[in-house]
Amino acid sequence: MKDEKQSFLRKVLKNENGQILPWMALLVILFLGMAGLTLDLGHAYVCYRELQASTDAAALAGGYALSLSTATTSSVDTAVSNASSVTGGQNVNINLPSASETPTLECLTTVKDMGIPCSASPTGDNAIQVVQSAVVPTYFIRGLAAFGVKGASSITLTTESTAAMRGATNSPYNVAIIIDTTASMGDEDSDAACGNTQIYCALQGVQVLLKALSPCTAASESGTCVGFDEVSLFTFPNIQANDAADDTTCPTKNPSVPSYYAPTVPTASTTTWTDPTGSNPTYQVTGFIDNYSATNQAGGSLNTSSSLAIAAGASTVSKCTGLQTPGGDGTYYAGAIYAATTALLAEQNARPGSQSALILLSDAAANSSEFQSGFSTSSGTYPSKIDQCQQGVTAAQAATKLGITVYTVSYGASNNASDCSTDSGLTPCQAMSEMASSAADFYSDANSTENKGACSSPDNPSLNLNQIFQQVATSFTVSRLIPNGST
Repeated sequence: MKDEKQSFLRKVLKNENGQILPWMALLVILFLGMAGLTLDLGHAYVCYRELQASTDAAALAGGYALSLSTATTSSVDTAVSNASSVTGGQNVNINLPSASETPTLECLTTVKDMGIPCSASPTGDNAIQVVQSAVVPTYFIRGLAAFGVKGASSITLTTESTAAMRGATNSPYNVAIIIDTTASMGDEDSDAACGNTQIYCALQGVQVLLKALSPCTAASESGTCVGFDEVSLFTFPNIQANDAADDTTCPTKNPSVPSYYAPTVPTASTTTWTDPTGSNPTYQVTGFIDNYSATNQAGGSLNTSSSLAIAAGASTVSKCTGLQTPGGDGTYYAGAIYAATTALLAEQNARPGSQSALILLSDAAANSSEFQSGFSTSSGTYPSKIDQCQQGVTAAQAATKLGITVYTVSYGASNNASDCSTDSGLTPCQAMSEMASSAADFYSDANSTENKGACSSPDNPSLNLNQIFQQVATSFTVSRLIPNGST
């Protein structure tokens, strides 16, 4: 009996059945913890990437807002908030509850070295830093509390982005500039920002634009130029084609001015442009040119041997004044807009990936009576002697629909319907506003002697011509992200 009891006791002591259960309980907690950590951290990483993308967008929006002529600290903060993940922002996300953002405006030497001075913004800054934070709840890690293990109930995410204000080149541009050279542009503008004839001051603005553009790619060397921003100059009234060189060679002189002609209306399938030749009338003074800079870079001096720079009045040679006011025909700009649109479509087709812009400077009082035969006298539909201001609006809006950004610069445009004498109720100021692709693309030299505040641009107030053309050039560029911690 004794031996049997000892044998049974030995069997009991050696029996290991059931001892795995405590280990399994510990392993379950460990595996759940690892799975929870993986899932929660994976979710947090996704949320972090979403928050970083939102912060990048907010910084770029701030960089754009900094470049506007109406920029203030408050307006930039609003732009940042609108693009962020905070409540009411365009990038609000259910994965990022209680998000917060903090923008900081900065004046960085790094950005100055990119050619964007702090004075380029009314705030005196050229960059913005945006920091966003969001508290992301955990789910699986927190569930470990059921096993007596305390886990974090949330994870705080913080992201940062820094953006230079708009000023970096993006795509190459084809730019067509239409300058009013009718007799009224020879009037004196005694405003302090001008102090000369209107045509002189208009050409000074064109020179500002040319200096701000990038004529060549960044990889171009000083002695070579791979074209980037290419510019063509147009004018109305139209001039005799074989006299165009009178505006582009020194000494300059007024070309012959034939009666207005009507170019064909371009369409989405238009890919070619043939400038009239010989004694035929043309609106185009120069073709698309990239040799207007003496340094092949933005911000440099102009090449005074360039036909475009000469036409823009950049030459210092005696009696080489560029475009002047040959007189003759009155104001009619629909034909010039269609001609410039066609030329831009052809240039864009020849340069895939480029963008196009049309800039029109005029007092917009279209009321010419000098037309070639073929103009209808009563239909009001292009080409017509009736509704001349409205025809310009229709032409510019058609350009916008074809993917061209239309900028209008009102120089002495009135709010009197009588100045659009062939239209019914439309004023020159309204015409200039409606021709622009958007409200932000409509400018007015509100302080010029001719204007005296009559025609103002709500989105771009209190700018003189030089500032307007600088602003237009800036709109061709983009804001871009730069490394955090840049000085």
